[in-house]
Amino acid sequence: MKHFNYTEFDCKCGNCEMVGERMDAVLLDVLDNARNMASVPFHITSGLRCVYHNEKIGGSETSSHLEGLAVDIAVQDSSTREAILTCLIGELCGENIPIRIGIAPDFIHVDIDPSKDGDVIWLY
Repeated sequence: MKHFNYTEFDCKCGNCEMVGERMDAVLLDVLDNARNMASVPFHITSGLRCVYHNEKIGGSETSSHLEGLAVDIAVQDSSTREAILTCLIGELCGENIPIRIGIAPDFIHVDIDPSKDGDVIWLY
């Protein structure tokens, strides 16, 4: 990866074996390519999660973070949000990967979980 280190995707609990190397390779490629196109930093606030950490932060029992199929990216303003979203959607469409994006005031969730409905965008 050109723009990321695997450690950025490690579980934030600090006590488990859920490390960035276990993230889905396709998702990491999508993120790296989108980051290159967006020309803005992607600060990963959540990547892989263990069950304990997921429960602690109130994550869904079926969270795609548990499988290394999801990330949350911090956003500070609308122009950064637009750049990240445009490039993620372009990259996901270009690879014919189901689009799953959640938009919150301060982060963007993106996942490629094939067990869930694709081509969706939701608000938190």
